[in-house]
Amino acid sequence: MLTRELIGTAQVPDGGELKLFAHGRDFMIVMGHNELMSTRLRGSEEALATMTLERLPGRTAPRLLIGGYGMGFTLRAALANLGPKAQVTVAELVPEIIAWANGPMAQIEAGSLSDPRVKLVMGDVAEAILLAPEPLDAILLDVDNGPDGLVRDDNKRLYSKAGLHNARRALGPGGLLTVWSAFPDPKFRRRMEEVGYDVEEVVVRARVDKEGKGKGPRHVIWFARVTD
Repeated sequence: MLTRELIGTAQVPDGGELKLFAHGRDFMIVMGHNELMSTRLRGSEEALATMTLERLPGRTAPRLLIGGYGMGFTLRAALANLGPKAQVTVAELVPEIIAWANGPMAQIEAGSLSDPRVKLVMGDVAEAILLAPEPLDAILLDVDNGPDGLVRDDNKRLYSKAGLHNARRALGPGGLLTVWSAFPDPKFRRRMEEVGYDVEEVVVRARVDKEGKGKGPRHVIWFARVTD
């Protein structure tokens, strides 16, 4: 029987400790008793990218900001569906996440971080939003387990009214703020609407089988569009 092997640990700034485990050919990142991400459950992270791009048709050179890298599923799905003129900035707070991507998970990373369309920024995505040099077409957030700030208490500012206003100012006309969550949160949806977004809530499954059917836990993605 295969057992989990601890590969590495990382301290989240002002947050908890992350642990990278290998289980056979699979990897998982865990905090405490919570499995935050796994190579077995990638469907909703990929949907975060593909469903966002489906809602941005006709843009030949879109500018995307992804926070954070995680295991790179969202980034790779975005790159597979973007043209050569796209620009994708990835903001990742934890250096070990990138070290793991380029080390034990290099086969999974598959060269995505060295893609010429990609710029890696080491730091808080909240700062990357404030410093965006040009209007963004989409901001894709998957930095925590949801709007409750499980991994890092400071993540809550992203989901506060002030954080939502900051994202809205960084987006261009018709731009999208897309937020992944492991669970529904009606209060957060209302908060986005109060800030002035047109919000669509979609339930997606954590993985997709060989027939293309959704399986596993149900996750939530909010698509919040700038309407003026």
